[in-house]
Amino acid sequence: MRRRLARAVPAAALAIALLHAPPFARAAPLDAGMRAELGRIVAGQIEAGRLPGAVVVAGTASEVQYREAFGQRMTEPYREAMTVGTVFDLASLTKVIATTTAVMQQVEAGRIDLDAPVMRYWPEFGANGKEAVTVRELLAHRSGLQADLNSRPAGGTRASVLNDIARQRLRARSGERVIYSDLNFATLGVLVERVTSQPFDVYCHTHIFAPLGMRDTGFLPDARHAARSAATTADRLGMRRGRVHDPLASWMQGIAGNAGLFSTADDLARFAQMLLNGGLSATTRARPATRVLLASSIEALAAAVSPLPVQPWRGLGWELASPLVANRDRLPPIGAIDHTGYTGTGIWVDFVTRRFVVILTNRVHPNDQGDARPLRAQIVAAIASAAPPRTSADIRTAVPAAAPALTWASRLPGAAGPVRSGLDVLEEQQFAPLTGRRIGLVTNRTGFDAAGTRTVDVLAHAPGVTLAALFSPEHGLNTDVDERVGDSRDPATGLTVHSLYGGTRHFPAGSLDGIDALVFDIQDAGVRFFTYETTLGYALEAAASRGIPLFVLDRPDPLGADRFGGPVLDEGHESFTGYFALPLEPGLTVGELAALFNRERHIGADLRVIPMSGYQRTMRFADTGLGWVPLSPNLRTLTQLALYPEVATIEGANVSVGRGTPTPFELVGAPWIDGASLAATLNALDTGARFTATDFVPTESAWRGQLCHGVQIARDPDAAAAHVGRLGLALAVTLHALYPTRFDVAATRDAIGSGAVWQALRDGVGLDQIDAIATQESNRFAPLRDRYLRY
Repeated sequence: MRRRLARAVPAAALAIALLHAPPFARAAPLDAGMRAELGRIVAGQIEAGRLPGAVVVAGTASEVQYREAFGQRMTEPYREAMTVGTVFDLASLTKVIATTTAVMQQVEAGRIDLDAPVMRYWPEFGANGKEAVTVRELLAHRSGLQADLNSRPAGGTRASVLNDIARQRLRARSGERVIYSDLNFATLGVLVERVTSQPFDVYCHTHIFAPLGMRDTGFLPDARHAARSAATTADRLGMRRGRVHDPLASWMQGIAGNAGLFSTADDLARFAQMLLNGGLSATTRARPATRVLLASSIEALAAAVSPLPVQPWRGLGWELASPLVANRDRLPPIGAIDHTGYTGTGIWVDFVTRRFVVILTNRVHPNDQGDARPLRAQIVAAIASAAPPRTSADIRTAVPAAAPALTWASRLPGAAGPVRSGLDVLEEQQFAPLTGRRIGLVTNRTGFDAAGTRTVDVLAHAPGVTLAALFSPEHGLNTDVDERVGDSRDPATGLTVHSLYGGTRHFPAGSLDGIDALVFDIQDAGVRFFTYETTLGYALEAAASRGIPLFVLDRPDPLGADRFGGPVLDEGHESFTGYFALPLEPGLTVGELAALFNRERHIGADLRVIPMSGYQRTMRFADTGLGWVPLSPNLRTLTQLALYPEVATIEGANVSVGRGTPTPFELVGAPWIDGASLAATLNALDTGARFTATDFVPTESAWRGQLCHGVQIARDPDAAAAHVGRLGLALAVTLHALYPTRFDVAATRDAIGSGAVWQALRDGVGLDQIDAIATQESNRFAPLRDRYLRY
């Protein structure tokens, strides 16, 4: 046993953030309902033929909370049931469980320098232009080596394989970009052997597996372990059980840094708990806690070392991921580490909630046609749904080394032209319209200039202008909150940020005292029920009541201001999600909407619009060259925005629209939907979209933590065949027809807006007739809209 790295260390001596549970609300334990849901998820994937069996183990730093086996560990040439003690070919999990750990131990011991050239430890590796490749670049898959050897080397020996790796040329400049490569980790295994003078498998057993009590983990399983292993695929010797599946590791006689390790879910749980406990093994009656890694090494694993502009980010060995929390898809992908293996294996370790998940499958059995990705996504989402939301600040507290990536993720993009926003034009005017004024600013993270500077900071430093008050709409100043928002303080200016989506949605009493002008700079979504439009209306009302001007810094309709349509909101049904009787997509810029609201609602505000330059109505947002940031927590991409007005039409009903998944508004589902039937019915309609049956587990909102069946939607936003609003109506019509007693059609009334359209929907009228009613309504709106077109 290593004297330095494997000695017993008192836990009290460890004073680093990774060792202590942060003072956040903890995830709920896995109750009976969640356990049943996990069982349904795995059973569904087995039934779909994506894998023959699986073992799932999940828990915390101190306990295992879930441990179940499902299905078969072998179906050919005969059937054998999966057990929790099944031994799996871990494939690429070898890279992180064995190789990365071994390398970091040698870094701690001073035998390997991460920034030293690899050829220092293996001189032959420096051949053919690889002299500058560093150990860190191998760990981060930034060496520039290709993914694998093109063919088995002549001679077929371990030495011939290593000779071929040493003679490889780089496919990219070292450090330039990520190329996931087995050659990187085969090389790292060699380095461990060279600096320790021990065979790689012997070293890993002695210094990693044995100290952790991982009794079923190792290379080259013996007959006893092979007999309870999960089968993979057949070779010339028959069905593989206990024989490595990976070709490169096989050519290296089963012992390699990239693959070849076999283990069980229980052993991997011990490894995960070691990481969550700062590098210490669990204390047992027979053995005190043993240090396997320093806590500083574990924090280094969770830091981004790959180029930040390209995601997913990678740490040393591991891929980085968001914590296992309900809002994980809205957080930067850092705070947890994970890795998967080709055979169908995976492990997730979350340093924020201090939880782990191990999912082991033999998805390659029997014919290499399975797919473990849906299972992984659904299991991880279900478990994440049990934890309350976290913030980037929480991640920074738990993993201080994440700070550079979090800072990068929070940056605002610049603009590439040709359009200059109203804010950019105001800057070009040297703020003349605002000179001498004390202003209140209504904005959020979507307000920034061509240089990527927040409107808040631009106006705070504008000569002759006094920024005296800040106001934020729904989702807060940073557009990252999906619930009511209280007042806060802006760190940069020290100003109170008055919430317009808290106890009141209007301007709070006294908040405009001493203000002689309001400025509005928010990027709208171009959709009637998006609440930023209502906040614009309330700003007009507030300015009018105080007798001060409202300056609107114009921004584009991101969906295209040349198109409009869809059901029109009935007069008299105005609300916070419908300020004016507009069609679903009004086709107006922010400044045009302000002018329409001001005159048609007889507000009488002193409205002054600072127009954009270079803008044309036919532009979609991508055409403007303006920087894009999420408009709200679930409108993160232009694809999602394009589908939002249509899919959100049915969101009030008892369906999930993908909130709490990586693709909100690209999904529609519920536990009671038949995805194949829904997709087939929708694909028979003329909607300009294509529907594919899918299953998913949302971590938030409707059907949180439950397996949903439904459809994934792919749509060309400029599809000529699709009228505005037709896709949303098709979803409502089809769901109501297929599930008349399950689909809550009444709950779609507010989003549809039009009583005539909704009544036809409820009465079972066909899509074409309903669409015709909506088209007539929007055509009647056209002359009113024309009065306010500025561009």
